[in-house]
Order: sequence, then C-alpha cells, then structure tokens
Amino acid sequence: MDKKQIFAAVCGIKNSGKTSLLEKIVRTLVSRGYRVAVIKHDGHDFTCDIPETDSWRFVEAGARGAAVFSKQQIFIRRLMSDEDGAEDPASIVKELKGCFPQADVILAEGCKGLPVRKLEVVRSQVSAQPSSNPEGRFLIVSDLPEEHFGERTLPFECVEEITDEILREDRGKEREMASDFTHFDESGRARMVNVGEKDITRRTAAAAGRVLVNPQTFSMIRSGGMKKGDVLGTAQIAGIMGAKRTSDLIPMCHPVAVDGISLDLSLNEADCAVEIRAEVTCQGRTGVEMEALTAVSAAALTVYDMCKSVQRDMVITGIHLEKKTGGVHGDYEYK
Repeated sequence: MDKKQIFAAVCGIKNSGKTSLLEKIVRTLVSRGYRVAVIKHDGHDFTCDIPETDSWRFVEAGARGAAVFSKQQIFIRRLMSDEDGAEDPASIVKELKGCFPQADVILAEGCKGLPVRKLEVVRSQVSAQPSSNPEGRFLIVSDLPEEHFGERTLPFECVEEITDEILREDRGKEREMASDFTHFDESGRARMVNVGEKDITRRTAAAAGRVLVNPQTFSMIRSGGMKKGDVLGTAQIAGIMGAKRTSDLIPMCHPVAVDGISLDLSLNEADCAVEIRAEVTCQGRTGVEMEALTAVSAAALTVYDMCKSVQRDMVITGIHLEKKTGGVHGDYEYK
C-alpha cells in the first residue's frame, strides 16, 4: 500500500509572514518526529544555480535539465516549457511531491491560487482580507479575530495548534488501529491485560523529549540561578522516581520490577532546549516502554515546575519512544 503523506500549503501576500510561520511549523513537526519536505511556489522567474558551475554550463549549452548529486544532497535544474505543463502549477506541485517519497509531511509555500489544501496568513498591517482561492482553505492565521473572517482562525503565536490543524488529515489512522487495542474487552470496557503466561525475557526501552525555554530561562538553568535550586539535578531524580511509580499513575500498566533506570538531561544552546533521555531495563513478562516515557515526562514537568516563576510559556514537546527490545512483538526503533 502506498504511504499516505500529509500535504498543506502556507500562502499569503508578500510580507505577510508566511515564510517565518512556515519555518516555525517545520521546526515543530520535526520536534514531534515527522520527516518534512518543503516546496516553494514562486510566481516569478528565478534561478537557484550559480553561473559558471558545471550544471549551469550544461543548461547554457542547450540541455533541458541537469542534476548534481552527492551522498548528502541532490540538486535538479529543469527548464519548463508549455509542453511540459508549465502553465499548470497544480500538476507541477503534484510532480514535486513525488520527489520526496520518505517525507511524512510535505509543505508548500505559496500556491494561493490553487485548489489545494492550504492555510493563509493574513497580517493586518498588510491586508485585512484573505486573497487565496477559498477551495481547500482550512485555516487562517492572523492577528485579527476569527469573527472578522467567519472562518477557523488562529493567532500567529499558536504554532502548536496550527501544526495540529495541518496534521488533522492524519487523524483517521487512529480509527483504523482501534481493532488492535488490547486494553479493551469485547464490550469496549477497559481492562488490564493478563501477562501471567508470557515468558520472562530481558526488556529494555529508551524514550526522549525536550523542554523549550527562552534565552533568559536557559541562562538561569545553566548557571544554577533558579530560586528553587538545581533544575537538572532535581528533574533527574523526579524522572527516576516517576519510572518507579509508573503503575500507580497509568491505570492499566502492570507493576514491573525495574532493575535499571538511566536518565540524562542536557542543555541544547542552539534550540534553547533541555534535552531529556531515559533508558529503563527489567527482566519480566511485560515491557518497560511506559516506565521510560513516564521518566521523561516527570523530568520535563519538573523542569517546568522549577522554572515557571520566570517563564510561563515553556513548551514540553517531542516525548516519544526511541527504541525497545524484548517481548513477543519484537524490537522497535524510532525512525
């Protein structure tokens, strides 16, 4: 079965802020584990090949196109004519989407005149009304209120919610998986799965997540300047305690005799983030994925609690299972 990709365009008139918003959406999607590709629709002629490079010389010599590739990247320059469908941007977008088969989400900048799935950026200093083809438009991002448009509207700063709207196309997958849930009986009531007959095997799990903070908070964490004390040290202890108490917090989770918990917190200066990673091990009949995820979650919440007096808009994000081993379902590794 072909892989389902999510597609959405971010459009708006010049200087509306669509590129800045698109960059933030890309960062948010990547932090959630999505593989993202971006297509830019330019309404004017442009060139992204440098004169006198080999590929430029081939095209100048009369070639209809040229490609350069290495282990790290691919560059393709292709000249378009009417016979190639140059007058049909929708067909070109469809073709370009096929260039990124590994992407989970493909975003486009532009395409405001096309009947594609899109959101439009409307900034009051530039324009008061949407200018895009309304067909396929599912959201407006603006500093003006929703009542002004009569359409679903979110403010610029709500990047997480905007990203959720883009991913809404992916929600149907959850229903397809419903029949595979083991924590419900035939009548739909919740239950704890009986693991008594499973073999005792070596189980491991690793999880990760991050807390995004502002530069001031980041500096105070690094210097130890928080009034509540050592943020990373306290969060590390909280994460270990959380892993040990997982079955008390998650209703259908089995008590597990955990024999090892490793939790590391580090500072990522480039992203102003506290990076959290936990590894949990046991010898048992059920896995320790929930213990690893709970460890990361408890550590992240502790970071928030320790720093909330200086910053309220911290973002806990990207909590996910990195890998697990053992059990009848085999090993798993996040890709």
